[in-house]
Amino acid sequence: MKKITKTYRKFQLSLTPQQNLLYGFLTYTIIGWALLCVPFFHKQTILIVDNLFIATSAISTTGLVTASIFDTYNGFGQFIIMLLFQIGGIGYMTFTSFILLSKKSPLTHWHHRVLNAEFTMPKGFELKDFLKSVIIFTFTVETIGALCFYIAFRQEGVEHNFAIWSSIFHSVSAFCTAGFGLYNNSFEQFSGNTSINTIISVLAISGSLGFIVVTDIWNRIVGKTKNITFTTKIIFGAIITLLSIGTAMIYFFEPSVNHLSENKLMISFFQSMTALTTVGFNTVPIGSFSLGIMLIIIFLMYVGASPSGTGGGLKTTTLTALIAIMWNRIRNNKQVTFLGKVIPLERLYVATSIFMLYASVIFISTFLLAITENLPLHQILFETTSAISTVGLSTGITGNLSTWGKLVIIFVMFIGRLGLLTFGLAILARKNKLKTIEDESDLAV
Repeated sequence: MKKITKTYRKFQLSLTPQQNLLYGFLTYTIIGWALLCVPFFHKQTILIVDNLFIATSAISTTGLVTASIFDTYNGFGQFIIMLLFQIGGIGYMTFTSFILLSKKSPLTHWHHRVLNAEFTMPKGFELKDFLKSVIIFTFTVETIGALCFYIAFRQEGVEHNFAIWSSIFHSVSAFCTAGFGLYNNSFEQFSGNTSINTIISVLAISGSLGFIVVTDIWNRIVGKTKNITFTTKIIFGAIITLLSIGTAMIYFFEPSVNHLSENKLMISFFQSMTALTTVGFNTVPIGSFSLGIMLIIIFLMYVGASPSGTGGGLKTTTLTALIAIMWNRIRNNKQVTFLGKVIPLERLYVATSIFMLYASVIFISTFLLAITENLPLHQILFETTSAISTVGLSTGITGNLSTWGKLVIIFVMFIGRLGLLTFGLAILARKNKLKTIEDESDLAV
């Protein structure tokens, strides 16, 4: 057994960090799929491809489903799904490394390499301290969220036992921006409940801000640093700007919202927030939105959350870099700057690469679904954008997809969570001729 373990560790060390992330997420997906296929976890029968779809949706924290979670799976099955999107939310390597730290085992050079591929670490951040802050922050926020949910659900008349489980499930789902719910119409029945809307919004924004931003702010509060980083400032500015624009567009121009006399602003903000943070919950039927506002939602989903957070999408920092490139180009500047800061060339390469990759995947997957499905183009485009950005919003077509259509979305959700650049590097990048095993401690079992 020791020999097999050592051989497997050698195989891991022979892979690039991006390949390790690919195989890690793939392993968790397959394990989740196998567990969800066990009849013991079912209330009613479900197709194997649907179990794969839901397992992938959970590990990718997307939230698109082809069958009702509550009607299909019993409490144990729902727990497995929650565990999958918890792992997917904080990152599989973060989860694995924290287990090692809790056993007081040191992080090897291999762990550092893979974690640095999973999180782009700014200067001055200690990896061990960062991991601990991620786990502590995650479970603290989720616990507080669950307590707040329980109070809100009980006030709505939800039965005690179900309120406990529902609070835990939805708190984890909201913070991980997973979009999985135990209500078949998402949170439409709570569209007028200010408490529930606020709880979801706070949890989703907390998760989507990014762990690096949270750590940065915490270091400033406790006095470890004098100022927050430039990246944090950009992220806050982008989120506030995009949320404001999205809310205003829905509030003033969406016909299905215009007739509402109460809670109009809250409903407009929530749909904007749920798209940008990629949390995927909705309080009004998205399929009833006009084409213009649906395009706004698609754009917000496409941009998505912030780096190193639980959300998906192009990322707000990538959008900022692209805007900086365009602005400096039309002003004929020799360097690309933003708010007086020069953006490194490497960051610009990454931003343009990610933009092209996202656009290409959306185009190809939309094309494939247009062939396999007899559905309107705007609904297909909405679905593919939701899948690649791991959002989970849908116009209601997910359950009607053909088997081929489901497989397309499964693939898109998976690479959306992994990251298109990470996926590309894992598949196509040449290995650097570097010594992969730094010392014998990397082979420690």
